[in-house]
Amino acid sequence: MTKPAIKVCITGGAGQIAYSLLLEVASGKVFGADQPVVLHLLDIEPCVPKLQGVVMELEDLALSLVQGVVATSDPLIAFKDIDVALLLGAFPRLKGMERKDLLAKNNAIFIEQGGALDKVAKKTVKVVVVGNPCNTNALTCMKNAPSISPANFSCLTRLDQNRAKAKLASKLGVSVAEIRNVIIWGNHSGTQFPDARHATVVVSGEEKNLTEVLSDDAWVKSEFIETIQQRGAAVIKARGLSSAMSAAKAIGDHIHDWWFGTAEGQWTSMGVVSDGSYNIPEGVIYSFPVTIGSDRSWKIVQGLAQDDFATEKMKATYNELLDEATAAASL
Repeated sequence: MTKPAIKVCITGGAGQIAYSLLLEVASGKVFGADQPVVLHLLDIEPCVPKLQGVVMELEDLALSLVQGVVATSDPLIAFKDIDVALLLGAFPRLKGMERKDLLAKNNAIFIEQGGALDKVAKKTVKVVVVGNPCNTNALTCMKNAPSISPANFSCLTRLDQNRAKAKLASKLGVSVAEIRNVIIWGNHSGTQFPDARHATVVVSGEEKNLTEVLSDDAWVKSEFIETIQQRGAAVIKARGLSSAMSAAKAIGDHIHDWWFGTAEGQWTSMGVVSDGSYNIPEGVIYSFPVTIGSDRSWKIVQGLAQDDFATEKMKATYNELLDEATAAASL
C-alpha cells in the first residue's frame, strides 16, 4: 500500500545547497525509498525565474516518489501543511558587513518565517535551520512560532560532525564508518567545540575509545579542533563558494536520523534548545549530542564527563551564542 505523501519545504530553493539537496530528498535517500514527497520550494521574488528552472529539472528527473512541486516566494504558501521545513535561505554576509548588520537582516527573515510556520504549518513540523548564523536564526524562528513545540526546532551542526569524523578517520587510516559518537558542542561557528574524547573507533572488530587508540592528545586539542572550526572558511577560500555538496549530505543525514531515529548506542549532534544540561543555561540553541527515538523525539545524552579544557571550550561557544541571542533580541 502506498504511503501518504509528506510535504517537505526547502527555502533558498534556487540556491546551490538546495540544488544538491533536492535529489537526495526526491530520490528517497532521506525519507525512504517508499516515501512519496511533495516538494515546496521557497525563494525571494528575484529568484523565482531560477526556481522555475529547478522545477523543470525536477520534472525531468521523472522520479516516481515526487508527487508534486510547489514553487513560490510567499512563505504562507510554501509552509502550508508541511511536515518538514529545511530552512536554507538566509542573507549572506557581504564584504565589509558588520556581524550586527548580518544579524539584523536575518532576524527579519526568520521572524517572518517563524510567524508563517506558526500560522500554516502542521504543529508537528520538524524544522532544520541551515542559513547562518543558524543557531541564532533557529532561536528567532522558534520564538516566533509559539504554537509549535520548541523541541521541533533545530539547527545544522551535522556538517561539522561529518567533517570531524572524516578528519579522525584519515588520521587513523580507517573508514569513516568505523568512527562513532564524535560530538559538536555549541555554535556553528569558529568557536564550536569538536569533541573526540567520547568517540569510539572499531579496530579489528572491537570498539575502542578513539583518543586512546590515537594516543595524540596534543593533536586532538589543537590541529583537529582548529581544522574543523575553520573548515568552512577553507572551502570558501579554495573554491570561491561555500560548501554545497557536503552541506546537502549533512542536511540529509540530520533529517534522516530525526525521522528514523539513531542507532542503538550511537548519538548525533544537533543544535537544539538548551534545557540546562552540562551547565549550558536555557535560552539558546546549542549543539549537543542527542539520541532520537522511533517517535522522532530527541534527548540530550547525559553523564558525559567534562574536564577543564572541555568546560572552557563549551563556555566560550555559549558566550558567543548568548551575545548573538542578546543582539538579535534587541533588534
